[in-house]
Amino acid sequence: MGTAAESGFREATEVPTGRLGMWWFLASELVIFGGLIATYLLFRWRHPEWGAESVHTINAAGAFNTLVLLTSSLTMVLAHAAVERGDLARAVRNLSFTFLGGVIFLVVKVYEYTHEIQEGFTPLTNLFWSFYYGMTGLHALHVVGGMVAMMVVRSAVAKGRDPQRVEFVGLYWHFVDVVWIFLFPLLYLSS
Repeated sequence: MGTAAESGFREATEVPTGRLGMWWFLASELVIFGGLIATYLLFRWRHPEWGAESVHTINAAGAFNTLVLLTSSLTMVLAHAAVERGDLARAVRNLSFTFLGGVIFLVVKVYEYTHEIQEGFTPLTNLFWSFYYGMTGLHALHVVGGMVAMMVVRSAVAKGRDPQRVEFVGLYWHFVDVVWIFLFPLLYLSS
């Protein structure tokens, strides 16, 4: 029987160190996005005219991206469930579907940004658009980071290594999805 260090568990908590590390990381990410969202809300209450600005966001694109991210969360859950059953091939396939969801999300964001900029709404237009691009851009960077981590984990799982990491990348991906659930109504539906 291996030691606690060899098994990946902390002796005091009996929680896998990878899971514990991911929860600590997500807590720091929560501080970043929580602070940004709180700042946005404080400004939004002070500037009711921002409702007129949010009318220019593309609600259908935001709603579609919400559906894409929720679907990708489902495929991530299915990947984790497949690992729990020992079906690594299915886990790899579901990680690929989740990755595809990230790609679709980013393509839609590029379309939105292109459309908004062509309409004259840039990060320098006013404070609402600064928040819009700042918040959605930071979120998009997190989507990219999640996709990179997902492909690293997928590659390892395809070789039969470290399947427990699917849970860790899944926690991150779900966090990214939850952040979007807050950003969508705040930036798109707040008119």
